[in-house]
Amino acid sequence: MPAISSLGNLRGRAHGRASRDRRRTGQEKQTSACVVDCGVYINGVRQPGEWSHAEAIAEVRKRGEGFVWIGLHEPDEKQIQGIAETFGLHELAVEDAVHAHQRPKLERYDDTLFMVFRTIRYVEHDSPTTANEIVESGELMAFLGSDFIITVRHGNHAGLTHLRRELDADPERLLPGPAAVLHAIADYVVDHFLVVTERIEDDIDEMETEVFAPRTRITSEQIYLFKREVLELRRAVLPLARPLRRLAEGHSRLIPEEIRSYFRNVHDHVTTVSERVSAFDELLTTLVDATLGKLTLQLNSDMRKITAWAAIIAVPTAIAGIYGMNFDYMPELGFKYGYPLTLGVILALCLLLYRIFRKNRWL
Repeated sequence: MPAISSLGNLRGRAHGRASRDRRRTGQEKQTSACVVDCGVYINGVRQPGEWSHAEAIAEVRKRGEGFVWIGLHEPDEKQIQGIAETFGLHELAVEDAVHAHQRPKLERYDDTLFMVFRTIRYVEHDSPTTANEIVESGELMAFLGSDFIITVRHGNHAGLTHLRRELDADPERLLPGPAAVLHAIADYVVDHFLVVTERIEDDIDEMETEVFAPRTRITSEQIYLFKREVLELRRAVLPLARPLRRLAEGHSRLIPEEIRSYFRNVHDHVTTVSERVSAFDELLTTLVDATLGKLTLQLNSDMRKITAWAAIIAVPTAIAGIYGMNFDYMPELGFKYGYPLTLGVILALCLLLYRIFRKNRWL
């Protein structure tokens, strides 16, 4: 009987291990569906081979050096759950990373930093006066720990593949650890802001030329649409200044001293972009006022022309109305040259009014 009981216990434990292995395998499959890349970096050098998130962090912690960089694209709650448990990510930060729609911010949870970036892509178009969309926004989140960085991207642009290859080719940049990756991401996002603002500046110059061109077809609604797109850019840029300043000032021990100066440089670039965006908003407001003012002047000019032609047309209308009355005794009814004389008087008066209106620039 004891032998049978021991055999049953062994079978039960084996069944339990198999069940846990199946659950772990299923969870890993779910996680891998959203993983863009997972790399292990030792002394700034990416180690060869393919890694799961659990294998990667186990390797780093076994060595006692290096870090893990995991890239995710639009994970859901089930897909990110395994990574959150393995790396000890806070549930509130995980919720923000999954559901997105966050403004740029920096939060600290225990020994982990959570940072949110808004990414911006310039949408190509034929003309800013006819475009319905100027910029497209996305989101990029980063979990930073002492030996890992996890990036979560939402949107179809601002992928980090090119940046990762650039960093892989320059191991010295990664020697300070995962904070160097966070700086590279911040610099990458802000550099895109600079590119987008340059393109938008060209569009505003074109729009300004169109506004002050004679008989322009641009409307205030089109400028308001452009202002809305600039507002979307503003929401991505302005709130980012404070998190970058906190990182530059040593908000966390996860940011080494040698990296803080680089964050100060990124902060300076964000300040430059913020000033440009504020200038764009002011200039577009001025263009709206100019468009409305020009529309008012054009309307007044059109009303003067309509009034002038109405005055000219009133002359033959008045004379014809007088001689259209049905009275028996009216002057000049029996006059032989009455009809051509009347036409001559009408024509002379119309020409006189026309010259007066032309002289006064009503026509």
